[in-house]
Amino acid sequence: MSEDHLLRGLRSRLGPSSLLGDDAAILSLPAEAAVTVDSQISGVHFPPGLDPALVARRLLAVNLSDLAAMGAEPGHAFLALSAPPAFDRERFFDAFVEACREWNVTLAGGDLARCDQVVATLTLIGTKPAGGRWLRRSDAQPGHDLWLGGTVGESAAGRMLIARGADAEEPAVRRHLMPVPQLALGRWLGRQSEGAAMDVSDGVAIDLHRLCRESGTGAVIDAEALPFADGFLDLCNTLAADPYELALAGGEDYVLLFTLPPGAQPPGCHRIGTILGETKIEWIREGRRRALPAAGWDHLKT
Repeated sequence: MSEDHLLRGLRSRLGPSSLLGDDAAILSLPAEAAVTVDSQISGVHFPPGLDPALVARRLLAVNLSDLAAMGAEPGHAFLALSAPPAFDRERFFDAFVEACREWNVTLAGGDLARCDQVVATLTLIGTKPAGGRWLRRSDAQPGHDLWLGGTVGESAAGRMLIARGADAEEPAVRRHLMPVPQLALGRWLGRQSEGAAMDVSDGVAIDLHRLCRESGTGAVIDAEALPFADGFLDLCNTLAADPYELALAGGEDYVLLFTLPPGAQPPGCHRIGTILGETKIEWIREGRRRALPAAGWDHLKT
């Protein structure tokens, strides 16, 4: 299949409103926009040989999670896809275009190349909803409650199951391969007058350290308040894994970690702690208060 043939097919999928066809896309943007870029690499972010449809949907989801953490509405996407000749690009683009329609994303351009492994890089541009504000990591204040938008640890357990040969029928594997960006929650948070936010991609512990560092604060979290998915503790027993280690340092949960003034009630979320005026970051487990290390995923060290 030639590059021109693939692009003709992609433009046909996108319909008459397609922005593809020239050397660059012409966009009408507001004065401010949120821009993020992320990659999915075979053997690093997903197992080699993964269904191209899952690769496509995961690529879009993890990028949309960044926009959710900013309180942004998704807009335009730019995709750079490098892959071996045997990679099913048609299946990838079928799934990618379908996912873009689900999340109201416009594919506006990108690049195709040949490579020994699959490397998919996506740039997303988002806009600020009317009546909203940008969410930032630096807006946590002492006394704010600390919240999670969903359960944590299950994705890391799913990654362990994949290493043992499990397929996508396992709930934890689906959670790992098919995250769901919390865009609606991000919009809700953007309508609140106070609070910081970020998404949990590398682990609750390391991401909390990052949020507190930007805000010049500390935090204390309650281990018993960490939200777990149904069956997660039993799965950890099967895997001989510490559920708190997976929840705090496992990463790739793609839920929002955020702060709000006391009394706020974000829908469907879990309060896990409090922001402190001093810069130490601690957690309480079994009545014992101890320092919380900045454990989690680091691409340059792991």
